[in-house]
Amino acid sequence: MTRSPRVLGTLVLVVLLALVAPGTGVAAPSGPPVRVGSTLALTGPLAATALVHKITGEIYVEEINKRNGLLGRPVEWVLLDDQSKPDLARTLYEKLVTVDKVDLLLGPYATGSILSAMAVAQRYDKLLVHHTFGMPHLAKYERQFPTWAMGPEPGRTLPSLLFDALAAAPKPPQSIAIVTDKFPSVHFMSTGAREVAQKRGLREALYLEFEFGTRDFGPIAARIKDANADFLWVGAIGLDGNQILDALKKIDYAPKYHFYLYPAPGPLAKAPAGKGALSTTIFEEHPPFTSYPGAAEFVKLYHDRAIKAGLPYTAVDVQAAASYVAWQLLEAAVTATKSLDDKVLAQWLRANRVDTLIGKVRFDGPSNYGDDLSKIKQVQDGKWVVVWPKEFAAPGAQLLAP
Repeated sequence: MTRSPRVLGTLVLVVLLALVAPGTGVAAPSGPPVRVGSTLALTGPLAATALVHKITGEIYVEEINKRNGLLGRPVEWVLLDDQSKPDLARTLYEKLVTVDKVDLLLGPYATGSILSAMAVAQRYDKLLVHHTFGMPHLAKYERQFPTWAMGPEPGRTLPSLLFDALAAAPKPPQSIAIVTDKFPSVHFMSTGAREVAQKRGLREALYLEFEFGTRDFGPIAARIKDANADFLWVGAIGLDGNQILDALKKIDYAPKYHFYLYPAPGPLAKAPAGKGALSTTIFEEHPPFTSYPGAAEFVKLYHDRAIKAGLPYTAVDVQAAASYVAWQLLEAAVTATKSLDDKVLAQWLRANRVDTLIGKVRFDGPSNYGDDLSKIKQVQDGKWVVVWPKEFAAPGAQLLAP
């Protein structure tokens, strides 16, 4: 039985269309999946922030599979719950490598768990791209790559950037109170800020440390009020900042300039007492950031997903951005080298700049850190906007004095 050339041509076209991702005109990925393994703090005290990273990763995997996957193969994310425990993260990364036999590793959330994952990656010579590591000098493994682009000396460069912004403000502060959580990366950055402040000639009115997990901030608020400094630095993680502001409100004290290192962005932006609060970021939802590769599309997708997840703050900021860039690095390295070999990927990343959601990133400096791409943002009208450096400020925005 024979078919006409026209019929045969139609059959071929049907087969080809079946191999194309719907609506893209791009061949759909096929074959065995490329498996990317990681953990996140899906439960435990860090779960609220880790959810941001989970949503980001799910979006990226869905979108890359709508394109051509990696090497023409679909991407599968093997995600495990480390329960906010670094020791458990270490065990789970061992499992990902030896039992699940994933092709690529992505880091967990927070410095302690990343250190655990890094030790496992080093033991098996695996590449580790990670997004929230706060102590660059501890990153000794040659095949680890950070996407929170804070440079190799953030304890110096970030405070310097902040104090430059304050020096240009309408009423530059002359005195400083530093209150910090003892959470390791937060404490490290706060002691760095203390040294920079002293070199800048700011009078230290207060230096106070508190234990990670502190809930009673009444005594600390009283010390802050007594110091009455022009500028309050809070080495905060999560809800520390909100709890300190609540305690200050109870004693009728509002800080003047006030900065929070790693706050829960939504609660601080939405709190009435958070007005004028300062923090650090590498991405916010306004130009010039929204013109970077993939930014506008990701912002829309993240908004929709965050609303469905019931998040109180649905904007893309530093946490989601750092997580997205981690996935961008994996895709860029695999695509450029056409390889899943960890050594090959690491060599390429060290030798090349990568266009990302936060700008061009490089990894040829100490501990594979490049430029410090930190920016200073401020809560204005209930949302975060970048105010410094000026060339990255939101349209029409400037640092507001208290």
